[in-house]
Amino acid sequence: MTPISIIRHPKERRSKCSLTPLEGREDIAFYKARENWSFDMSGFTVLALGAPELSVEDAGRPLLLLDSTWRLLPQLEACLYGEGVRRTLPAVATAYPRVSKIAEDPHGGLASVEALHLAKLLLGERDDSLLDSYYWRKTWLETLACAKLLG
Repeated sequence: MTPISIIRHPKERRSKCSLTPLEGREDIAFYKARENWSFDMSGFTVLALGAPELSVEDAGRPLLLLDSTWRLLPQLEACLYGEGVRRTLPAVATAYPRVSKIAEDPHGGLASVEALHLAKLLLGERDDSLLDSYYWRKTWLETLACAKLLG
C-alpha cells in the first residue's frame, strides 16, 4: 500500500475540505504548512499540473498531495525542496459542484479526495474507502466509469 502525505495550506478550511474525514487513517500523514516550514519531497510522487500523466509505472513511491485552493497553491509549492517526481492526473470532470468568486479552477480541477482516489486508482491500488464520507461519491464513481477508468 502506497504511503500518502498531504500538506495543507494554513488557510485551507478544514470544515469544507473533502480530505478532513480521512484524518486519523494510518496510511495518510497530514501536515500543515506554516511560515518557515519546508518538506523534503525527495522520493515522492507529487501531484502537480503540467507534468507527465500518473500511471501504474509510478507505483512504489510514496504519494504527496498538496491541499489548497488553486490561488494559494504556489505558496505550498514554495515549501517543497528535493527531487520529487511530478505527475499529473488525466482530465476528468469533478463531481464537486464548486463555485469560486475569486478565480477560475484549471480544467480538470478536482476535489482533493477525488484527486487522491484517482491517483490511487491509477497506481493500481483502488481504494473506494477514501470516498466513504464524500457526499458526491456516487456521482464521482459514475464519472470514472463513464471515462472508462474503473475496471
